[in-house]
Amino acid sequence: MLKARTAFAVLWAIGAPLPALAQDSELSTLREEVKTLQRNYEERMRALEKRLIEAEARANKAQPAPPAPAAPPATAAAPPTAAAPAGRAASDSAFNPAISLIMQGTYARTSRDPNNFVIQGFVPSGGEVGPPRRSFGLGESELNLSASIDPYFRGTAIFALTPENEVEVEEAYFQTLRLPRGLTLKAGRFLSGIGYQNEIHQHAWDFQDAPLPYKAFLGGRYTHDGAQLRWLAPTPFFLELGAEIGNGQSFPGNDRNKNGAGSVALFAHLGGDIGESYAWRAGLSYLRTSARNRSYEDVDALGNPVINSFDGRARLWIVDGVLKWAPNGDATRMNVKLQGEYFRVRQEGSLTYDDTAQTVPQFGAAFTDAFRAAQSGWYAQATWQFMPRWRVGYRYDALRYGDVDIGIVTSGLGPTTADFSLLGRHHPTRNTAMLDFSFSEFSRFRLQLAADRSRAGSADNQVILQYLHSLGAHGAHRF
Repeated sequence: MLKARTAFAVLWAIGAPLPALAQDSELSTLREEVKTLQRNYEERMRALEKRLIEAEARANKAQPAPPAPAAPPATAAAPPTAAAPAGRAASDSAFNPAISLIMQGTYARTSRDPNNFVIQGFVPSGGEVGPPRRSFGLGESELNLSASIDPYFRGTAIFALTPENEVEVEEAYFQTLRLPRGLTLKAGRFLSGIGYQNEIHQHAWDFQDAPLPYKAFLGGRYTHDGAQLRWLAPTPFFLELGAEIGNGQSFPGNDRNKNGAGSVALFAHLGGDIGESYAWRAGLSYLRTSARNRSYEDVDALGNPVINSFDGRARLWIVDGVLKWAPNGDATRMNVKLQGEYFRVRQEGSLTYDDTAQTVPQFGAAFTDAFRAAQSGWYAQATWQFMPRWRVGYRYDALRYGDVDIGIVTSGLGPTTADFSLLGRHHPTRNTAMLDFSFSEFSRFRLQLAADRSRAGSADNQVILQYLHSLGAHGAHRF
């Protein structure tokens, strides 16, 4: 028994170090692997830093670096920012602009010629308000560039690439980032904050085109060359007030080549949530602008060319409202959106009726007399996303000819009352239905059907297929 115990003790003494030796070997292997990875990592980091320094050196030679902005005053609302190492920006791409491109196109079939489109009884705005061209057509593409300029300002430039191979500046403005007390200043060219849909770009509309009141009273939408000040109130609900001044060159005004402000706009927006599933917003807007020799070509009852020109002022009021529903606030699977706006415009001034360009000039004449008009319009629409990616919608538009007093008509100097008798009886309307499918938030295809009675006579039955594709970074859309 003693011999057995002694043999067991000897075997245990010999075998006990074996696991420890195995563990030491495994640890040594792991340490070597870690050291190897660390050496490789450090070598790659040194190589990348070398390439970065060389690239920065080449960039500095090509273009001098702009002077660093002065440090902002310390405030309680803005936490201090850690200083970046000397010669290095906090982020090498912090001031590179975000670039996006919106591509769109249509296939249209209409029962009436879109080249002859007019909104009967309403002054032509000169905007692109008619239906798209028949057959295949390229819509306006939108190139968007935006970036922080410095800690105080952000800049945005949006260019419209037209089907006619022209480039138009749709928006180009700077916006403040650090004004106190909920204030934001914007200046440059921008879409006005009046109404609801005016600030929304076309690719984000729920239908292919704008409602009739926008076409008749704003030429599609209203753009300022000027400045805008917004105030977001520190309230538990959404309350926003805004004021704008501009040169007034957009319809219903025009470029008067005059010092000072040519247009003034005011707006107020109020909104909030109702439980978890509903959200709403309502607004009231006012626009005042003036026109000088705002002219358009027309024909008289005999088909002779006529030029009408207006001098005076225009005042526009807009009441808008939006209600959204999504179960428990989740709009990804199902949601409903109700939207509507009411417009009322008053124009006062003088109207010149010039038919001296007719076939027999000696029988032509130019007459000027007072002009007053009070007209209105509205639209209401609903869209329903009944399952992910699929939406259906309906919109009804209507315009009222209203009260129009044309001095040269009542005095008998210009066209006869019979020439205008049809206008007072025709009230443009339109019924529109749409169905769209989105493969993702970056691509959408839409089918739109419309019965458009903007012109007197038979309805213009329209079938429009539209595609929308977004390339690159693009900011979130408005409420």
